[in-house]
Amino acid sequence: MKLKQFQVFGWIVIFSLALSACGGVTPLGSGTEAPGIEATEPALGAVDTGEGPRVVTGEVAYTDLFFTMGVAEPIVILEDQGGFVKRDRKFVIPVESQVMGQITSDFYTSPFTYSLTLPAEPKGTLNDVDHDGQQDTGVMIFAVAYWTNTWGDPYLERRDQGGGGWSSAYASTRVSDASDSFLEVYGGQYLVYAPDASQQFPSDFGADEKLFTDDDPLMDLPAGWSVIDMDQKPFTIDRSENPSLDLYEPESSALDDFTGLSYTEAFDAMLEKFRKEYAYTEFKNIDWDAREEEFRPRFEEAEKDKDAHAYALALRDFLWSIPDTHVGMDTSALNDDFSADIAGGIGLALGETSEGVVIARYITPGSPAEEAGIQFGAEIVSMDGKPIDEVVSAVVPWSSPFSNPEVKRLQQLRYATRFRTEKGEVEVTFVNPGGSEQTAVLQVVSERNSFSVTSFYAGEPETSLPVEFEILPSGYGYIKISSFSDNQVLMIQAWEYALQYFIDNEVPGVILDMRHNDGGSGWLADQMAAYFFTEETVAGKGSSYDEGTGEFYMDPASDAVMIPPREGLQYTGPVVVMVGPACVSACEFFSYNLTINDRAIVVGQYPTSGAGGGVEAFLMPEDTYVQLTVSRQMDADGNIHIEGGGVEPDVRVPVTVESFQREQAGEDVILEAAVKVISQPKGAGITPSAPPKLASKEEAENAFSSGASFLEDKAREQYSSEELAAPGVFTYTVPLAKSETLIWGYFWCTTTTEILEQNFSQIEVAFELNGEAVPLDRFVTADLPSGGNQCRVIYTALTDWKTGEHTLRTSTTFKSAINDGMGDYPAGDYVSVYSVFVP
Repeated sequence: MKLKQFQVFGWIVIFSLALSACGGVTPLGSGTEAPGIEATEPALGAVDTGEGPRVVTGEVAYTDLFFTMGVAEPIVILEDQGGFVKRDRKFVIPVESQVMGQITSDFYTSPFTYSLTLPAEPKGTLNDVDHDGQQDTGVMIFAVAYWTNTWGDPYLERRDQGGGGWSSAYASTRVSDASDSFLEVYGGQYLVYAPDASQQFPSDFGADEKLFTDDDPLMDLPAGWSVIDMDQKPFTIDRSENPSLDLYEPESSALDDFTGLSYTEAFDAMLEKFRKEYAYTEFKNIDWDAREEEFRPRFEEAEKDKDAHAYALALRDFLWSIPDTHVGMDTSALNDDFSADIAGGIGLALGETSEGVVIARYITPGSPAEEAGIQFGAEIVSMDGKPIDEVVSAVVPWSSPFSNPEVKRLQQLRYATRFRTEKGEVEVTFVNPGGSEQTAVLQVVSERNSFSVTSFYAGEPETSLPVEFEILPSGYGYIKISSFSDNQVLMIQAWEYALQYFIDNEVPGVILDMRHNDGGSGWLADQMAAYFFTEETVAGKGSSYDEGTGEFYMDPASDAVMIPPREGLQYTGPVVVMVGPACVSACEFFSYNLTINDRAIVVGQYPTSGAGGGVEAFLMPEDTYVQLTVSRQMDADGNIHIEGGGVEPDVRVPVTVESFQREQAGEDVILEAAVKVISQPKGAGITPSAPPKLASKEEAENAFSSGASFLEDKAREQYSSEELAAPGVFTYTVPLAKSETLIWGYFWCTTTTEILEQNFSQIEVAFELNGEAVPLDRFVTADLPSGGNQCRVIYTALTDWKTGEHTLRTSTTFKSAINDGMGDYPAGDYVSVYSVFVP
């Protein structure tokens, strides 16, 4: 469903989408009433008696700064309103009803125009809306609506339609976003087709102020096409040949523009907007009164002095005081300040190991740091006489603000060795590897290398496609997604091409690189994650401010749902997701989605950014762009799940002096770890809290007779009878998706009972579970026929597998060479080792 608000994350806004339309109309010429509704006397002869509309034109004006983001195939269509008539939020607009219009001007310049030629006989949904208790042919009801096509052919499929329903924005209908009338049409214009002259349509909203309900007053419709203007009371009919229907941007979506206000007035308006609409006031315990007291005087002073620079600094500092990565502004007016603040360096970049030791992670050749004898990996003890932790913690980076304290710490480390050149010198106390503590005074010089090397994007190409893939030397697939805000058609085509290639070539696992992705469309992120699922899965919920109630409202039917593609594009193999602090917003939702049902393992040195909401942009004086978080995002259970902490790695790659050194040499230690993780089943390397439960003999017999799987049935490895006919060690990798009942045993068959008994006089069998011997009296021994042979099975059943890696060993010793009546087997040890991995 194209809702009033659809999620666009990262530096992107959550759009409000609700539209109005207008056009030339004439009053009603005739009317009837619903039972119990007083009739309104129609104006005689007022209906246009022409042939009805043939070509509809209009324009779409938008102010939303992100309206065109990622759009590659914008379209205007006739949108079948069968979903709204039935209030069916999962209604998918039938392809046969979709009539495409033409966009007749530059879509990327507002307003753009369109033209839509109406079919002589549309193929929409017939709706009997007169509520007279009789079955009538009904009418086809359409809105004119703007959409963007991303998947498949030129027509809109369910994913293009946001899951289904009806447009609540950029359509010729006005649709409510108030919680007490959510998604109800309250005005605008419909195009209605009546197959004959005996059909009726509402002439106004009834007492319940809802359309297509029993209390609607009614009017007769002429056959053919009519434009119904619901902004008039009663509704009017336009039968002109070329009506104009403009698609309006709703007030709730329009850009808030405070550029015409004074600095202080704009601050007051901005603060009020934050008080009402900011999504995480309570979650982050933000005191807006305290911020007003702190910052308003600075805006007043800037206004009094007509000081645009002081105003920009005040605005920056106010926004930096809000611990939310999504909150920010265009700092172009402060470029000189930024350049001056970071111009000076000492040729030293700081890093912090997983043990919390601050070290020299980079030394610029020929720099003051190198000349002072500071070596790579040296522990930095203090700067200017202050303990290094105190120094780092006091830094306010230019990349502020931050949702995630761990990400803030990384940026504080980066900015801790940046100075204004006029500082002159810095005293550094350090300990070189294997050395003793020493102190040196370093000159501050103009250098940027030690700053650039610590960028989250260091080493990334300046240009790249938003989706790129390859087969790694290990044989695993690799896909890098660098954005969810780029050309969406290009992204989906590249995405599907990569996954289809992996599926067709039976690539055993896929590593997704999300480490450098600044976000974008939340819907696109959800649907791209859906390619790794086989069933529709709820990814989360959202809520936003409702002006009518003054509270945040979460529509219970607006879950974010991942909709899998066709079966042939569903990748079902193992998946690892690599994350880092430059994975922001929509990137984080994508990464989180892959943790649902333990679908993937997340690998990284650090969590993601922790920017877990949708944003809205507005303008402040001096044409300054500002954004705030207006959508509160939650998991399927209604818990805030990303804002603040981000997506945590399941496997933390240690940050060490060696890892910094290897990264500086161009090695990718996180990718190396990801390859290692994906090559091992889930649970590898984890010591279980307890062994699996060994069944009683009765329980084992019941499990065996009910068809429980043997360990060998679940193993990745399969050995031929020829391989098993010689002594040796046979390893079995048994990955389990969850705990289940499995049969553990030994099976031997011969042609006769006599040979079976003779063979077992020379066979000894022993069992071990996680290094502990299991007595044979705990196993069932059964002789039974199989395929004309006589077999003996020694077995038990294992249940309640704990998370981790379990090792089982079955050792069979042939004390002498034996013959089973079918072949010879040499003496020796035949050992089966089972590694069972439980997530």
